[in-house]
Amino acid sequence: MNAQFLNTLVDGRPLIFAFVVVGLLTWFCYAFSKNITKNRIHGSAVAIIIGLILAYIGGVTTGGKKGIADIPMFAGFALMGGAMLRDFCIVSTSYGVKLSELKKAGFAGFLSLVIGTVIAFIVGVAVAYAFGYRDTVSLTTIGGGAVTFIVGPVTGSAIGASSTVIALSVAAGVVKSIAVMIMTPFLAKPFGLTNPASAMVYGGLMGTTSGTAAGLAATDARLVPYGALTATFYTGFGCLVVPSIGYVVMKAIFG
Repeated sequence: MNAQFLNTLVDGRPLIFAFVVVGLLTWFCYAFSKNITKNRIHGSAVAIIIGLILAYIGGVTTGGKKGIADIPMFAGFALMGGAMLRDFCIVSTSYGVKLSELKKAGFAGFLSLVIGTVIAFIVGVAVAYAFGYRDTVSLTTIGGGAVTFIVGPVTGSAIGASSTVIALSVAAGVVKSIAVMIMTPFLAKPFGLTNPASAMVYGGLMGTTSGTAAGLAATDARLVPYGALTATFYTGFGCLVVPSIGYVVMKAIFG
């Protein structure tokens, strides 16, 4: 199969081709996780790392600003990774959550949700400040990214952040997600992640749905639904409070 035939096949179907590539990549990453790392590093973490490498290669190769999407054959990734499908994921996730289910986590689950969001936001703001950002919009957006890589761009779009700052917020969230994926199996014993209640509290503290679910899957698959439950609310909670309350607080502090 030569390059010309492949280009002809992809031409006019960039988004479909993007989904095919992601599907194959996901299959490979989960096979790698199962057979090479024995599920100690979840397939999602492997996929994110490979995705970042491919984005870097695409950017360096073309000198563009959209990563691998700057290569014509992979142009569909610009739409697949764009705001439309991102917001669709947020909405679809919210539809999968029932308020009655959150009550099962009890007050501890709610408290972990609030504490986890606040701490992640403060850490993100502190890191952004340390790297020279002083304006309220940038600090709030990067702080939102530290909450999750979905909260960051939602916040940035709402308060008018630049595309560069929004990209940094996504990067902050991705780093957090990968860290949670990798570290959860090692933290399970000292953190007491042995039952549904502790998993719900952990999901509320960590917040990143992909990171928490993947980390718990590598620890004990039976805990995944409970950790993902509060982690899902975490993303929605962050999207609600960071662009509003978070921005107002940051405005009062930094002007």
